[in-house]
Amino acid sequence: AMEGDPSARIREGDCAVLKRDEVFKAVSVLRRRKIIFEKQWFYLDNAIGHIYGTTFEVTSGGNLQPKQEVEETTTETKEAGTDNRNIVDDGKSQKLTHDDIKALKDKGIKGQEIVQQLIENSTTFRDKTEFAQDKYIKKKKKKYEAVITIVKPSTRILSTMYYAREPGKINHLRYDTLAQMLTLGNIHAGNKMIVMETCAGLVLGAVMERMGGYGSIIQMYPGGGPVRAATSCFGFPKPFFDNLHEFPLSKVQSLLSGTFSTETLPADPEENALGEEESNGLSEEKQTALQETGEEPATEAPMEINPTEEQDTMDISAEDVEFKETKEKENKENVREKQIKQWERRKKLKEAAALLREKNADGLIVASKFHPTPLLLSLLEFVAPSRPFVVYCQYKEPLLECYTKLRERGGVINLKLSETWLRNYQVLPDRSHPKLTMSGGGGYLLSGITVVLEKDKSDSSNSEALKMEEPSSKRCKLQDLPC
Repeated sequence: AMEGDPSARIREGDCAVLKRDEVFKAVSVLRRRKIIFEKQWFYLDNAIGHIYGTTFEVTSGGNLQPKQEVEETTTETKEAGTDNRNIVDDGKSQKLTHDDIKALKDKGIKGQEIVQQLIENSTTFRDKTEFAQDKYIKKKKKKYEAVITIVKPSTRILSTMYYAREPGKINHLRYDTLAQMLTLGNIHAGNKMIVMETCAGLVLGAVMERMGGYGSIIQMYPGGGPVRAATSCFGFPKPFFDNLHEFPLSKVQSLLSGTFSTETLPADPEENALGEEESNGLSEEKQTALQETGEEPATEAPMEINPTEEQDTMDISAEDVEFKETKEKENKENVREKQIKQWERRKKLKEAAALLREKNADGLIVASKFHPTPLLLSLLEFVAPSRPFVVYCQYKEPLLECYTKLRERGGVINLKLSETWLRNYQVLPDRSHPKLTMSGGGGYLLSGITVVLEKDKSDSSNSEALKMEEPSSKRCKLQDLPC
């Protein structure tokens, strides 16, 4: 099946992941581009056309060659010592010098053979125990055999990579915790999800992968625009992005209070893209809209005003006029382009707002560096009743506060605060045990299910009644005591 599937082959322009032992690195597959990975440099040209999952060896000149499977020679019984107590690590046991090894490498001798030579020239090798010998071989292979596997990116691989390489970028969200989030959030094709994350787009990518291009996602973002560095590593096909919307957090309150507007838009950007009202710079609302989308309106206003004014005031030679005209054209085109872009941005913003206004999202996922309480309290408004929500936080305390706030507010059931625990095992014959280094903490999750919150009735009458009752009953008791 893999053979026939074209997507399973490495193609130019793909996003791929390089793997060596337990180390991963995401790269774009481009020709004649030097890549440095694990102290090795090479080009990916020769990998193009091979199937994902192929293991390559780095040969001279940084070329990759598919590695031929060699059966390990385990038939001959190895000489081994009973224990390692008499072995002294004084650095004199290896007869090959650094220069000898370099000479071997320069001759183009393969890593496997270098390791063999190292074993033969080690005075202590045969005295080591079998385990120690295996360990020695493994260590030398890692150093001298440059093997690299190219794999297709997936949530599992990318989250492992980020967690190992730059955990700060993903708020130390460990891969097992991310898996829990996808499960607790009940993410599947056809959902309408709200995602608020500051994890470089990793959580968004994980949700998109689960949904497989079916359904819609609204990404809430702080600041100028959504960050999707990790999302682009997945290499999703274009259609996956058709139903991905984004909405700024700064506009959530106005959307909830009903004051939100993307300004009155021209019905068609063509007609009055350069209408009269535009020539005096941008209106304030537009400026704020632009600042939020990360474009600087400052350059725009003068561009529109200057050319026309200058032409009125100056009397200039023909050449200059020609130059001026082309300049003016360019300016107008630039302005036009910017305006079309801005129009499209606003259109997208409108669409996202419309989706949120329906208040029928199938779930909410939050994984950000911000305090979860205010985020959750406002974003839950957009979620339909009887739907799951999951909040990740690197620390427990903000989630505890969030938990109590939600309890007070009501409208949620099944609230759970959890932390998943992860332990890696080394599994080898006769020496399986937990790895010596364990992950400290993978962060905490607060999950629950929304229910209908009947605001008007319950809130006013019940709470007032309670307020009336409680103090009076307490007062009675206090008065009773002295008598």
